[in-house]
Amino acid sequence: MPGAITINGDAVTRNPAYYTVAHSSKFVRPGSVRIASNVVSNLQNVAYKTPAGKRVLVVLNTGSTLQSFNIQYKGKAVNTSLYGGAVATYIW
Repeated sequence: MPGAITINGDAVTRNPAYYTVAHSSKFVRPGSVRIASNVVSNLQNVAYKTPAGKRVLVVLNTGSTLQSFNIQYKGKAVNTSLYGGAVATYIW
Protein backbone atom coordinates (compact mmCIF):
# COMPACT_ATOMS: atom_id res chain seq x y z
CA MET A 1 0.00 0.00 0.00
CA PRO A 2 1.42 3.43 -0.91
CA GLY A 3 2.13 6.06 1.68
CA ALA A 4 0.14 9.27 2.10
CA ILE A 5 1.79 10.97 -0.87
CA THR A 6 3.84 9.93 -3.89
CA ILE A 7 6.54 12.27 -5.17
CA ASN A 8 7.76 11.76 -8.72
CA GLY A 9 10.05 14.61 -9.75
CA ASP A 10 7.98 17.77 -9.40
CA ALA A 11 4.65 15.89 -9.32
CA VAL A 12 3.01 15.23 -5.95
CA THR A 13 0.11 12.78 -5.82
CA ARG A 14 -2.09 12.56 -2.73
CA ASN A 15 -3.01 8.91 -2.12
CA PRO A 16 -6.09 7.64 -0.22
CA ALA A 17 -4.03 7.44 3.00
CA TYR A 18 -3.48 11.22 2.82
CA TYR A 19 -7.21 11.91 2.83
CA THR A 20 -7.91 9.27 5.47
CA VAL A 21 -5.38 10.79 7.90
CA ALA A 22 -6.64 14.32 7.20
CA HIS A 23 -10.23 13.20 7.71
CA SER A 24 -9.47 11.27 10.91
CA SER A 25 -7.49 14.09 12.50
CA LYS A 26 -10.63 16.24 12.62
CA PHE A 27 -12.42 13.75 14.87
CA VAL A 28 -9.73 11.68 16.61
CA ARG A 29 -8.15 14.28 18.84
CA PRO A 30 -4.99 14.00 20.97
CA GLY A 31 -5.47 11.65 23.90
CA SER A 32 -7.83 9.33 22.01
CA VAL A 33 -7.21 5.59 22.35
CA ARG A 34 -7.73 2.96 19.66
CA ILE A 35 -10.25 0.42 20.97
CA ALA A 36 -10.89 -1.77 17.91
CA SER A 37 -9.80 -2.40 14.34
CA ASN A 38 -10.57 -4.94 11.65
CA VAL A 39 -11.16 -5.47 7.95
CA VAL A 40 -14.53 -6.75 6.80
CA SER A 41 -14.65 -7.34 3.04
CA ASN A 42 -13.38 -4.07 1.53
CA LEU A 43 -14.21 -2.06 4.65
CA GLN A 44 -11.10 -1.14 6.61
CA ASN A 45 -12.01 0.41 9.93
CA VAL A 46 -10.71 1.57 13.26
CA ALA A 47 -12.55 2.73 16.38
CA TYR A 48 -11.35 5.13 19.06
CA LYS A 49 -12.48 6.38 22.45
CA THR A 50 -11.89 10.11 22.84
CA PRO A 51 -10.90 11.86 26.09
CA ALA A 52 -14.49 13.16 26.23
CA GLY A 53 -15.80 9.57 26.23
CA LYS A 54 -17.14 9.60 22.67
CA ARG A 55 -16.69 6.66 20.31
CA VAL A 56 -15.32 7.47 16.84
CA LEU A 57 -15.40 4.91 14.03
CA VAL A 58 -13.53 5.62 10.79
CA VAL A 59 -14.39 3.37 7.84
CA LEU A 60 -12.70 3.27 4.42
CA ASN A 61 -14.27 1.39 1.52
CA THR A 62 -11.28 0.22 -0.54
CA GLY A 63 -13.57 -1.39 -3.10
CA SER A 64 -15.16 0.20 -6.15
CA THR A 65 -18.83 -0.42 -5.33
CA LEU A 66 -21.31 0.64 -2.68
CA GLN A 67 -20.99 -1.53 0.46
CA SER A 68 -23.67 -1.84 3.13
CA PHE A 69 -22.67 -2.72 6.68
CA ASN A 70 -23.84 -2.66 10.29
CA ILE A 71 -22.31 -0.78 13.19
CA GLN A 72 -22.99 -2.63 16.43
CA TYR A 73 -22.49 -1.26 19.93
CA LYS A 74 -23.88 -2.46 23.26
CA GLY A 75 -26.57 -4.65 21.72
CA LYS A 76 -27.79 -2.02 19.26
CA ALA A 77 -27.08 -1.80 15.54
CA VAL A 78 -27.43 0.71 12.73
CA ASN A 79 -27.25 -0.15 9.03
CA THR A 80 -25.39 2.22 6.71
CA SER A 81 -23.48 2.14 3.43
CA LEU A 82 -20.39 3.66 1.90
CA TYR A 83 -19.51 4.23 -1.75
CA GLY A 84 -16.35 2.73 -3.20
CA GLY A 85 -13.26 4.79 -2.42
CA ALA A 86 -15.08 6.80 0.25
CA VAL A 87 -14.18 7.32 3.90
CA ALA A 88 -16.71 8.11 6.63
CA THR A 89 -16.62 8.88 10.33
CA TYR A 90 -19.35 7.85 12.76
CA ILE A 91 -19.50 9.38 16.25
CA TRP A 92 -21.62 8.46 19.26
